[in-house]
Amino acid sequence: MSLKHRHLAVALLLLALVPEVCPAQASKPAATGTPAPAHAAPAEPLPGAPASSTSSAPGTSTNPDCTGGACDLQPSHITSVNPPPAPAAPWSLPERFRWMAEMLLMVIAAVACYFGVSLVHKIERQTRYAEEAAQAATEAAKAALLLAENQAKADRPWLLVTAEPMPGSNNNFSIIATNRGRSPARVVSLVDCIAIVQDESELPIEPIFKTDPRAPLAPMLLLPGESANIKSFSRDEVKSICENPEEVLRIEEWEEKIFLYGVVVYSALSAPSRESFESGWCCWYIHGRQKSGMIMAGPPEYNKHT
Repeated sequence: MSLKHRHLAVALLLLALVPEVCPAQASKPAATGTPAPAHAAPAEPLPGAPASSTSSAPGTSTNPDCTGGACDLQPSHITSVNPPPAPAAPWSLPERFRWMAEMLLMVIAAVACYFGVSLVHKIERQTRYAEEAAQAATEAAKAALLLAENQAKADRPWLLVTAEPMPGSNNNFSIIATNRGRSPARVVSLVDCIAIVQDESELPIEPIFKTDPRAPLAPMLLLPGESANIKSFSRDEVKSICENPEEVLRIEEWEEKIFLYGVVVYSALSAPSRESFESGWCCWYIHGRQKSGMIMAGPPEYNKHT
């Protein structure tokens, strides 16, 4: 074969290979991302060249989804991938100052809460101490008042009434009031009564007087330790208080008893309000056939002191 014929055969071979390369390039997008044309017309074979088995028939598409006729080239499937996270931008200076200010405010608020709670506890303790101190002061004031009252009672006059025989006589008796207190006493009024009953249980529950209280005939002042006669009674007076001789006989036989009772009202000279006190007394006169006696007796209501 001559050189001319060889060159012609190589050209025909190249022309036969071109239709096979073009459909392959049309079915895949270019590497640079440029889409391939919708369809590429097959190159016409040169006269005398054998038909390629891979060449497409006229009017047909290489896309397998198309059943007939010309179809547009379907776009390639593109899968998107999440990009890597971008690095955090650095804080600006105002943001840093804002963060520092917020942290500082939080610290100040925490410290303020701590001191507030501590202050509340201190106030509670101080309130409790103040209440305890007020309670102690109240108790001390009550104790001081009680002490003052007791001291006043201790310094006040106290009149005690006793029955004693008159000197030089065995049948005459005196009712004597003695100041046993620490300050002088002034007798304000006197009252007494005589009752004849079978026993002291028959006496009234409360003393009953037939006369009103009377002031002493002469001012009666009793210094501490001094005494004064407030009533006298003798054997000769028994007949005068009895209604008949039979009653005198019953007294001599102790079938009936003679009780003398009364009340002495007095006050302290040093008391600015002139507060008065009372001393009750009750005596049983014992009448014998020849001799007599007198002792303190009677219910408690007849011998009470204020």
